[in-house]
Amino acid sequence: MSEKYPRIFLKPGRDASLSRGHPWVFSGAVAGAEGQLEPGDIVAAVTHERKPLALGFYNPTSDIAFRLLTTDTTAAIDYTFWQKRIREAMSLREKVLPEGTTAYRLINAEGDWMPGLIVDRYANYLAISVETAGMEKHREAVVKILSEEMQPKGIYERSEGRARQLESLDEHTGIACGERPPEAIEITEDHLHFKVDIISGQKTGFFLDQRTNRKIAERLSDQANVLNCFSYTGAFSVYCARGGAQRVISVESSEAANEIARWNLERNGFSSDQHPLVRADVFKYLRETNELFDLIILDPPAFARAKKDVTKASRGYKDINLQAARALREGGILATFSCSNYIGETLFEKIVLGALRDAGKSARLLQTMGPGPDHPANLGHPEGHYLTGLLLNVTT
Repeated sequence: MSEKYPRIFLKPGRDASLSRGHPWVFSGAVAGAEGQLEPGDIVAAVTHERKPLALGFYNPTSDIAFRLLTTDTTAAIDYTFWQKRIREAMSLREKVLPEGTTAYRLINAEGDWMPGLIVDRYANYLAISVETAGMEKHREAVVKILSEEMQPKGIYERSEGRARQLESLDEHTGIACGERPPEAIEITEDHLHFKVDIISGQKTGFFLDQRTNRKIAERLSDQANVLNCFSYTGAFSVYCARGGAQRVISVESSEAANEIARWNLERNGFSSDQHPLVRADVFKYLRETNELFDLIILDPPAFARAKKDVTKASRGYKDINLQAARALREGGILATFSCSNYIGETLFEKIVLGALRDAGKSARLLQTMGPGPDHPANLGHPEGHYLTGLLLNVTT
């Protein structure tokens, strides 16, 4: 093993998850460390018997004390290492992306063996988010490599939110390299056109992870009366309109998002009169509507952002699914999603099943859904499988 990096020692029997492929070691599994280590330092994780396991980022101030970089304990984590990882990520996207698409997830943190780094491409610009102390120390090298390899007009950083707080990092937003992005960037996805605000939009401006699920909704929309809940800037709505929907109602509480949705519909040749945009609270709208729909899409924001939120979030997911089930025609389709890390697929299925029963309905599961292949997840890292979707045929 290389002696370049200090070691952290795991407690007896606490190396099992890392050996099975999970990329995290929690602080309670660490027996001790060599020297005075700072948050974000690279260390070698070794067993109680001093057997080397992996190299990764160490943060003694975080519950997640160790984040895996490589099981090659002789590796050098240098500029060439990051360059190789980024080129591998680029190569994968070239293989899995559909034609007519200029926006996608380029780097997906642990899914691309770069913990704490999110990079999204929007046409000629990149949006990056740095979420761990370790990646923060390598930020300058990563930005330089991205600039050289992708040659964007600009790289905009949105390193903010709860993940950085848990790593004891201050928030940081602004231009990382090149030009400042315009207020609106036009991107294409599967030959459709969308306006994206990467500076102040939700996430990094667009829900890139739903691309394959939007295509599924499109195929189910022919002659359908569709309700798109939590519609944001209307991406599902545009796909459904292209799929031949008679009408798509988009319900969203943000007027700014609705304005972009109107532009997106009209840019793609669809009328916002035929496909109305409703500014409303989704919970209230579902409870009050008397209309029946052939297809309902529920894509809410994360209701559970921490473990303590699970009970309250479960009630929220049950409520909207119950009301949606009541608003479906006999034999209608419900596409329902959770993007809460702490609501796994099994729990989500249980919640939705309970909602259907309370609505006096039953359902056939047609398909489980998740993010597209530009959002890879480590197979041994269930926390990376954050987006859960169920495609249900709902009957009495």
